[in-house]
Amino acid sequence: MFSIYILTYNEEIDIAACVESALLSDDVIVVDSYSSDQTVEIASRYPVRVIQHQFESHGKQRTWMLENIETKYDWVYILEADERMTPQLYAECLSATQQTEFTGFYVAERVMFMGTWIRRSTQYPRYQMRLFRKDQVWFSDYGHTEREECRGKTSFLEETYPHYTCSKGLSRWIEKHNRYSTDEAAETLHQLANGGVSWKNLFFGETEVDRRRALKDLSLRLPFRPLLRWFYMYFILAGILDGKAGFAWCTLQAFYEYLILLKVAEMKQGLPTPPELRNRFHAPQNGNNSNSHRSGFVSLKGKAD
Repeated sequence: MFSIYILTYNEEIDIAACVESALLSDDVIVVDSYSSDQTVEIASRYPVRVIQHQFESHGKQRTWMLENIETKYDWVYILEADERMTPQLYAECLSATQQTEFTGFYVAERVMFMGTWIRRSTQYPRYQMRLFRKDQVWFSDYGHTEREECRGKTSFLEETYPHYTCSKGLSRWIEKHNRYSTDEAAETLHQLANGGVSWKNLFFGETEVDRRRALKDLSLRLPFRPLLRWFYMYFILAGILDGKAGFAWCTLQAFYEYLILLKVAEMKQGLPTPPELRNRFHAPQNGNNSNSHRSGFVSLKGKAD
């Protein structure tokens, strides 16, 4: 068996369906970043634990929950609210946890957009570390998201999970990616100054994850990134075969790249850093936590030093 974490922030639209899909496990923990909508109230109707913790970044939030939230099982799976666990994936996860050779497993997502599986222009199968022994994996920040560090060998599962990436509407998607682009712009500047391209991984990487990360490091250094990304996704990856949804998806991704470039230029000019970015990279460490309990609900809000 394995426990399931569900990460949330203002997910009242998705949380019920996500929790219901996760209840295949008898140990489900909703880790909420102090939602201001009905997320917590809805989640609390189910036989799950709801724990709140102040959000600093994706990597820090994951590492915090692994270190501070006790689980019933040594193996854990991470879900986000706009994703779903499926019976087929759950069965394969159960089988995988019996293998002593590996400490973690990557799982591929199926991006669902405009009612369509965007199979081609999303570089499917694109893998994320989702199932692992909680004492063998931790996360660090990278751009707007995170990268995992694993002790021991890892492998890949065949089953996939659906990711309803625009389930809360296009306005919410644009709002979210406006925030993401700020982090990505900062990471771009950091990588250009301190990082490099692993040509070995780009051409001979052992896994899709290695090759994809090397490709991203290369893309940071290419001129006309938005146009190149659109052309690559729509024609090279055959996004044209994903129909109208594929065209819309590729165009949105090119817009996102352009937004990153504009913010890179803004940061180079020394314009004021947005408060959320200052918090993202310079947040103080949490001190003692103040707890409140009600019906299985726990609030753990970080206290600034």
